[in-house]
Amino acid sequence: MTDPLRADLVLEGGGVLGIAHPGAVTVLQQHGYTFPRIAGTSAGAVVGSIMAAGLPAERLHETFMSIDFRRFRDKSLLDRVPLLGPLASLVTENGLYEGAFAREWLGNQLSDLGVERFRDLRIEDAESSTERDQQYKLVVLVADLTLGEIVRLPWDYHSRYGLDPDDQLVADAVRASLSIPYLFEPVEIVHADGARSTVIDGGLLSTFPIDTFDRTDGVPPRWPTFGVKIIPKLPVDKAKLLPFLAAAKIPPVDFLASLVLTMVVGRDQTYLRKPWVAARTMQVDTGGINPADFGLDDQQKIALNNAGAVAASQFLAHWNWDDYRGRFRST
Repeated sequence: MTDPLRADLVLEGGGVLGIAHPGAVTVLQQHGYTFPRIAGTSAGAVVGSIMAAGLPAERLHETFMSIDFRRFRDKSLLDRVPLLGPLASLVTENGLYEGAFAREWLGNQLSDLGVERFRDLRIEDAESSTERDQQYKLVVLVADLTLGEIVRLPWDYHSRYGLDPDDQLVADAVRASLSIPYLFEPVEIVHADGARSTVIDGGLLSTFPIDTFDRTDGVPPRWPTFGVKIIPKLPVDKAKLLPFLAAAKIPPVDFLASLVLTMVVGRDQTYLRKPWVAARTMQVDTGGINPADFGLDDQQKIALNNAGAVAASQFLAHWNWDDYRGRFRST
């Protein structure tokens, strides 16, 4: 039996633009939607993990509005060396910021909600098309540079690393997905056999994994997947999305910025043109705010949150589940 007030949710990555997600999600919840499963990359994984852990809707906005994003710019002793420190950090640590504060903050949020390991987010769903080792409330997308592929956590812990997914820390997976190239240091995952993988932001390969929960068994879906997209469409000013590369004003670096931007945005933007993807996606107008602007003031936070709410309201005004299923998911 279908339930039109259920929807799986996919939240795009996008740095501080992720503060728009609570605005969109709150509107969806006000219209009666609940979210059996949530997938996210980077900032989307942060919001998604806290939602999956059970944070009440009325506290979601408050929690993310209260974040002092400046504290996410945590530097090591090397980073603090004038002039040469940041460059040396990029060369030796592959990231300007440690990411320790983000990991600690998220771990505390999840702990307060009674969630520590993925076993705390396990669900049992006999009617799902997914295997039992994929039945969790949360899926986090990361890019494994060692294996050269996108990895879905906790789904792929066992097949890729020989690890029991139930035992893995949720905050560690989300922190790995936060490893924006050259901004936050990468994370290492140690395989069961002692091998090591370098893992970064899943946005390198897919910042908007809208098809994560699509059925693969030919059975019509029981409920839809909604996607919340926060990165602007291309073409867009590189300096707004990749300021730490675009600011160099050196032709090879400028080319690198364009290359990275196309890799991060281009794949998903191309996929978004497919009608069955566009029909279930809400695009948030983030007003040209820089995703790496950790100095957001309260007015910018409010503007992003409101933009998410507007996008969700506009989406729901035209959304019709029966029509969508009849057009795209009838077989």
